[in-house]
Amino acid sequence: MNRIDRFFGLATEARIRYRDGEFQVLSPGDFVRCAVTGQNIPLSELKYWNVERQEAYASAEVAVQRYKELIAEAAERS
Repeated sequence: MNRIDRFFGLATEARIRYRDGEFQVLSPGDFVRCAVTGQNIPLSELKYWNVERQEAYASAEVAVQRYKELIAEAAERS
């Protein structure tokens, strides 16, 4: 993001590496996108993610929904 973007209120998407209990900002930005809903999640509000899949989730409910989807997919493959 440059000064002009900030002046006009444009937000940019950050690149994040999700780790156990923390995340590392690879490329600065204002938000990440929820892997399920596509909703923008401000970095200050980011609480839910999957380390193995490197996905962010907008809420606990969305994280549980995604977990159930992944379990169902794994069951179908076996």
